[in-house]
Amino acid sequence: MTHWPDRNGKRALMTGITGQDGSYLAELLLGKGYEVWGMVRRSSSFNTGRIDHIYQDPHEPDVRLHLVYGDLNDASSLNKLLKVVR
Repeated sequence: MTHWPDRNGKRALMTGITGQDGSYLAELLLGKGYEVWGMVRRSSSFNTGRIDHIYQDPHEPDVRLHLVYGDLNDASSLNKLLKVVR
């Protein structure tokens, strides 16, 4: 189930969220009150070890970290994701 973002808050769409720099940036943005949408490639292994400490169950209320599958090489999936995050 996809939860639609709060249209009044600050949002960030990130690629590479499960990497070293991406995980640090996600933590910083969450600390500043952002809603963070992290794009994960379906073809890569779903390794969330670096963000386990900030990961939130998507079924809980007031979730501000969302992990979604996407690929920068697939324009249609990227367009769909941008429509959700906007």
